Amino acid sequence: MDNRPDGNVSPAIPKVAKPNAHLPMNEGVSRRVIFNADDFGRSHAINEAVVRAHREGVLTTASLMVNGDAFDEAVTLAHQHPALGVGLHLTLVMGRATLPPAQIPGLVNADGAFTDNPVAAGMGAFFKRSLRPQLEAEIAAQIAKFRSTGLLMDHLNGHLNFHLHPTIFGILTRLLSPTGVAADVRRLHSTESSGAAVGTEEGQSLLTSATTVSGFGVPPIRLTRDFFWLNAGIARGQWLYRVSHAIIFHLLSWRARPVLRRLGSRHTDAVFGLLQNARVTEDYLLKLLPRLPAGDSEIYSHPCLETFPEEFAALTSPFVKGLAKKLGIQLCRHQDL
Repeated sequence: MDNRPDGNVSPAIPKVAKPNAHLPMNEGVSRRVIFNADDFGRSHAINEAVVRAHREGVLTTASLMVNGDAFDEAVTLAHQHPALGVGLHLTLVMGRATLPPAQIPGLVNADGAFTDNPVAAGMGAFFKRSLRPQLEAEIAAQIAKFRSTGLLMDHLNGHLNFHLHPTIFGILTRLLSPTGVAADVRRLHSTESSGAAVGTEEGQSLLTSATTVSGFGVPPIRLTRDFFWLNAGIARGQWLYRVSHAIIFHLLSWRARPVLRRLGSRHTDAVFGLLQNARVTEDYLLKLLPRLPAGDSEIYSHPCLETFPEEFAALTSPFVKGLAKKLGIQLCRHQDL
């Protein structure tokens, strides 16, 4: 999952290094790459890093946390930079909810915050059937809140990649089915017996937004499967984390792939960043780009000027940008797939 270390990192941006001239250069291979930033809207420092990485570097898309502290600023910046593809970063752990605590008491505390324990959140979603109506209401509300921004939903993924959790994935794909999210929100609004109806003034506003903003098609959904052996050849350390996450997300992606195909949701052939766990550095990218498989890939990271400046530096590195150009890699967004 894409959880990251708790300790702060020095805001000093590291110096860039020249790429290794001995790396294999598969220049004849046709490849397209989406460089994505997760956690857009979480803080001002992240928003600034995203916009600068888009303007100055290789970043093409960002995933928006609709309940982040800097959500409004992120939306304004997104409208000011229409070439940046913006998607929904569904948040059901380590963040805040859209609906009030009274409607989803099993998911949040009295302040409306989800648990910071992803294992507990995952186990509860899987084993407690009573939580499913609440999860459905909250997921629908986050989708509706994104729609209310007027932005095209370039893609959808989850904080800590929770969107591939079996229970959450089932709810999510049902809400995004061709019938449209609006019909599902209406149904939630009318289902008083569930105890999770969107019936507050805020919920009414979200319902109105969902039914008036067009474009309810199924967006591209991240199929989070990092290539373990490729990663093992260019990175070191955190072996337990990397092996376990490679296995878990290989299985989850294998399960999700036919569902996405049936719904017509596009996704890249490969996704990189999961096994790096907030270590998508310049060195990593310079080693990865020449080894990318043919076809479409997504590389996601968490650029931030305060907490993860090394990931921001990687996305704005002139060496990374120059190597991508030399290899003939086409930068694109999910909507371009």
